[in-house]
Amino acid sequence: MNSIVLMAELLTDPELRRTPDNQSSIASFLVQFAGSRAEEAPYRIKVVGWNNLADEIMASYHKGDQVVVEGRLRLDTVDRGTYKEKRTELIAQRVHAITGGISSSSTASAPSSPKQSFSSAPPASVPTASYGNPSTVPMSTGYTPPASNTPDYDDIPF
Repeated sequence: MNSIVLMAELLTDPELRRTPDNQSSIASFLVQFAGSRAEEAPYRIKVVGWNNLADEIMASYHKGDQVVVEGRLRLDTVDRGTYKEKRTELIAQRVHAITGGISSSSTASAPSSPKQSFSSAPPASVPTASYGNPSTVPMSTGYTPPASNTPDYDDIPF
């Protein structure tokens, strides 16, 4: 299964292109997201959206926006004559804006899945608040430990 959900910041404004037959819109932009460790440099990846999603991306997103992108990874190999270059792209199926408490969503299908149903509501797992560090998402379990005056003897040091 090839599926990815990524919280990232747009590094570039989206660019819109059209296929040679002028039948499909293609929007692409570069995003940056934090690595798994604090000392790692941020990672960058190109995101591509097709058709209706491309039009929504152009209308709604700009450099510096925080987004959650759902989609699939694609690895392309480009022959440069003396060597082959590998490029990784995220083919977006949904893009969710993360802004001060309001979450908007854009969805569309890639050309390989034209019968996918569209939904404008973000999934419940997508955070709707803006966070300073895109790699940190606070989790709320809803659990509150019971208040007790007795000492906790279950304090094991390992």
